[in-house]
Amino acid sequence: MKNKKDFVVFGMGKFGRSIAEALVNSDCDVLVIDKNDDIIQEVSDIVTHAVQADVTDVDALNALGIRNFDVAIIAISQDMQSSIMATILAKELGVPYVLAKAQNEIHKKVLEKIGADRVIFPEREMGIRIANSLVSENFLDLIELSPDYSLVEVSVLREWMGKSLKEINMRAKYGINVMAIKKGNDVNITPGPDIVLEDGDILVVIGSNSDLTKISLIN
Repeated sequence: MKNKKDFVVFGMGKFGRSIAEALVNSDCDVLVIDKNDDIIQEVSDIVTHAVQADVTDVDALNALGIRNFDVAIIAISQDMQSSIMATILAKELGVPYVLAKAQNEIHKKVLEKIGADRVIFPEREMGIRIANSLVSENFLDLIELSPDYSLVEVSVLREWMGKSLKEINMRAKYGINVMAIKKGNDVNITPGPDIVLEDGDILVVIGSNSDLTKISLIN
């Protein structure tokens, strides 16, 4: 039984190359496809396989066995037509999960309509994470779940120390839910109401961005 997933990345721009390298560093098998032969030569020693091909050519993709990959990453956004066509072909050829990079909201809607499993704006998402980390010393990491909701790692605030989750009542007071608590190397993914928060604890919380922003402003 296969344990690790096989990935194919369409387009070797900055985003495509960075995600391909990150996957290889995670010990994944990665095929990259780009129409520029010079780029393919550059990355051929970095990834598992690198092929010069037109990502909108169904015969070429068929010959490469795209259907055998678990995940396809459509890292093309500037050429909207190629991005849309590559997404359609990846789904039609049977790739179970297709992640696509969008250029704008219209592009995003089209990609979702034609079957992309996830559509991202990597620059925007990274910008949000960096901005939040700069604005608030409380936030250690942030994952945007949707335009309105996020999952955040937050350091225990001074006013929470020595109190139980029941006493703080975060859902009622702040509108957020505690999903897990990290105490040193231990992670409690089902924290009970009587657990007492201590200096150095890290909470994993979920909530609306507006409610989370209020938390970030507390000293």
